[in-house]
This record gives sequence, structure tokens and C-alpha cells, in this order.
Amino acid sequence: MTASNNIEIKHATLDNIDELALLFDQYRVFYKQTSDLALAKSFLTERIFNNESVIYIAFVAGKAIAFTQLYPKYSSARAIKNWILNDLFVENQFRNSGIATKLIQHVLLFTKNDNSAFVQLETSVDNLNAQKLYDKMGFEIQTLDTEFLLYRKSL
Repeated sequence: MTASNNIEIKHATLDNIDELALLFDQYRVFYKQTSDLALAKSFLTERIFNNESVIYIAFVAGKAIAFTQLYPKYSSARAIKNWILNDLFVENQFRNSGIATKLIQHVLLFTKNDNSAFVQLETSVDNLNAQKLYDKMGFEIQTLDTEFLLYRKSL
């Protein structure tokens, strides 16, 4: 499905919590966690209410279809703030349509405007589609182990 031209990306607020929780629950199931919509909603409500993360949600024709969540990361020695792109999820029927690319572009603009030095993320070694996307977007592998790859993109 080609939806990337009709995508709207918004900074998620508590007004979006129900539709965001549905996506987050699917994300957790993708990572082999038990579905628990109440847990998803509670977790995200705390993050938003306490300003502990930045969450962007993508809509196509008014329907929430993807999200990404960032957590701040600080370096005392370098006295800088960076961001961890911790979560990125696109509903199955919208994958390979450019939505993840647009979300990441949005994240990179936000983090650059926040005067961050870099964005980092991890993905599992078997998530080849994600690896292709991160490579295409200029992220570089920093470390790898038997389960995860750590990527970083300087801003």
C-alpha cells in the first residue's frame, strides 16, 4: 500500500493514548511479549504524563498506523544530550510504504533542532528489513553481538 504521501505525523499526547496503546501493544507482541492493552496504555500514559519520552504517531486518513518513541540520553563527560530511538512500529499492511522512513526523518529533524549530537537505536540481528532502512538512512553500526546491532547517526 502506498500511503507515504498521505501521512500525517503528530507529537503524541494523552489525547492519542487509546490509539497509541493499540499500536504499542502490537509492537510488544512483535517482540514476543504477551498482549496486554492495559499495560501498554499505563506504560505510555506514564511516559507522556511525566515527559519521559517523545512519541510521534503517524496517521493515514485519520487512522493511527505507526509510532516511534524516543528517550533522552545524556553524556556528562561531553555535556551533551542525545536521543535513543527506542521503538518504531508500522502496522503490517502499511510496511514498505515509506512510513518508517518519514517517521525517522521526523525524528532526525526533531533531534537536530534539539541540538543533539546523535541518535542511536538497536535492532535484532534477524530484523533485516529494519537494518536495510537504518543503513539507507545513514545510521552506522557501532557494536554488534549475537542478538542486537547498535546503530548511531551523527547529526
